[in-house]
Amino acid sequence: MKTRIKWGVIGSGGIARRRTIPEGFVPARNAHLVAVQDASAAVNKEVAKEFGAVAADSIEALLAADIDAVYIASPVHTHQEQVLACARAGKHVLCEKSLGRTVAEAEAMVAACRQARVQFGTAFMMRFQTQHQAAARMIRDGQLGKPVYARAQLSCWYPPIPNAWRQDPALGGGGSLIDMGSHCIDLLEMFFGPVTRVSCFTRNAVQGYTSEDSAAVLLDFANGALGTVDTFFCIQDASSKNVLELYGSKGSILASGTIGQGSQGAMTAYLQADDAGYAAQQARSAGGGLSITPEPGNMYRAEIEAFSAALIEGEPNPLSSDIGLHSQKLLAACYESARTGRVLPVEAGASYG
Repeated sequence: MKTRIKWGVIGSGGIARRRTIPEGFVPARNAHLVAVQDASAAVNKEVAKEFGAVAADSIEALLAADIDAVYIASPVHTHQEQVLACARAGKHVLCEKSLGRTVAEAEAMVAACRQARVQFGTAFMMRFQTQHQAAARMIRDGQLGKPVYARAQLSCWYPPIPNAWRQDPALGGGGSLIDMGSHCIDLLEMFFGPVTRVSCFTRNAVQGYTSEDSAAVLLDFANGALGTVDTFFCIQDASSKNVLELYGSKGSILASGTIGQGSQGAMTAYLQADDAGYAAQQARSAGGGLSITPEPGNMYRAEIEAFSAALIEGEPNPLSSDIGLHSQKLLAACYESARTGRVLPVEAGASYG
């Protein structure tokens, strides 16, 4: 029985070099990095040398190597062509979000992989952050009571940079919303279940490029809870604490710094007894709460190991492309809501992009 999946990487610079290769592939128990490819041959050679992989000079050369699966971390506008090439070569694919610029692109990728009978996953690594998983278990166990409201924030300072694909919607599909808001919305759906309707505002508050630098979304969950996501490319890094707030009828789970590329933040649960009555004083204590501190684990390693395990063991894929396609439809509905000023159903997003 196969014990390790042999991987190739398309787009070896950027997040792959910074995080996914050293923190994911290198320490993974059931994965082995074989070959890498990047649009920059110089960068690709550096990455290959650093991590002991073959530097493929083209995607065709990478797919011809002895690999089982491909991790795609290239710019979004290249995803569709690259995923289709992997499917034709019979290689499983784990693709960075967003899958494409539009719903149509994502649907084409999903269809091609299904036809080729290869697994296709979406790299939402924040699902594997151990505090997020601990919070999700608490919610499933009923400790938060009936879900009421959720908020997720992810912002950064991203000034104009020549040829930056995230700053051109023709290349990235949008700006702060699709790039960072997608992670936030996915996390909130992991906690509270599917979103059915959205209302969204986007704008360019500070930066002068074409993609939006500001986005705020109101989410209507199927279980009756509400949520908000705020994500900006025009807030200084030290000013944004990447806040996560989860409220239910029995209390709250509040966190800062758990959303992002790191593997640990501060998370505290404030829970009440079932029989808590009305308190007219409505006093608020400054401290207290239960710190949520599970054993730290690297989310990039967990992501790679989870996808590799699905390939080895034939278990359901925890990063199914259904997640990525749903995200694409939800984002399309958000952008259309921002354009029209309407509250829109998520499934209708299929007709927007």
